[in-house]
Amino acid sequence: MDRMLFGDNQFFGVNHMSEEKARAQAMRFQETQSVIDVLDTALDLGIRTFMCTTHDRIAEVCDHMRGNPQRYGEYILYPCMPYAHKYANAVTEDGMLGALKRFVPGSVFGAMVRGGKAVASRDMVGVMKLLVDAEMKMFHGLRTPVIFLQNVVTDMLLGLGLKGMFSAFAQHVVEKYHAEPAFITMNLPRLLDTLDECGVANPIVCSSINKIGFRMCGGREAYETAIRTRRFRCIAMSVFASGAIPPREALEYVCRQNQILSIVFGASTRGHIQQTKDIIESL
Repeated sequence: MDRMLFGDNQFFGVNHMSEEKARAQAMRFQETQSVIDVLDTALDLGIRTFMCTTHDRIAEVCDHMRGNPQRYGEYILYPCMPYAHKYANAVTEDGMLGALKRFVPGSVFGAMVRGGKAVASRDMVGVMKLLVDAEMKMFHGLRTPVIFLQNVVTDMLLGLGLKGMFSAFAQHVVEKYHAEPAFITMNLPRLLDTLDECGVANPIVCSSINKIGFRMCGGREAYETAIRTRRFRCIAMSVFASGAIPPREALEYVCRQNQILSIVFGASTRGHIQQTKDIIESL
């Protein structure tokens, strides 16, 4: 993995500290070309990996990249799935059964409806694979060496104790996409314990890691111990705590944790991208 990964929160109005900033960002990036322009700026500055959700607009970005292989031939995408809002909106618009019907092929959906809860439970792994395959269609022909399970699902599975789903996801990603399975979580220590129990060795895990313990379930000390003592490949996100920590102070803390392999960050201007890159390289 590259040391620096570019994230996509800023493109879709996600800001964990300020709704006003989130709305402003969402307005700025209404057009797909404005997203592409920022990605091109990051690429020109040497950041060649984009860690992105499976938002419908990302499909348009992927179309653009497929259409320009000379520019993006070496570009890397790390899909993060599912994009929860897409499924939540489908449930709101069509109801639970309607949402399932939208994303699950007809024959499987019919069997689930006829068989009820027993069939749905038995075929949960099969449905998971179908949903992963549906999400991955937009990345066809592009380089996706790492595929992430989003924290909204990772942490739900942790809470429900559905440990087998982690190994099933990992196996499917390896066998079908010849990629590395990876996980995003808000509870790093607990996820590492669960992945050990599931036999997912040396996993790639992305989690909030920052100086003030923002979105670090279990506390900063538990994270620091896990980073120092556990065998996994660590990606740090939310390193600035949504702007609560000055850039150099934030990155000094993260870069002191020598076992952290990569830092994912989002930015919307050339100046902020350059500043973050320069600080990370200097540290």
